Amino acid sequence: MTSVKAAWDKAPAGPRKDTALKHYRATEKAHMAKNDAGTNKELDAATNALK
Repeated sequence: MTSVKAAWDKAPAGPRKDTALKHYRATEKAHMAKNDAGTNKELDAATNALK
């Protein structure tokens, strides 16, 4: 999660960064719920949004 957050911090502002933030917030919720599959899915989505 920290590497995705670091990548998000370095990303330029724009729609991709906004989309990645939505996925990152969903990642945090899934992590708090101890939903590993959901966490991994949202981390992948956040990473792909930043590409």
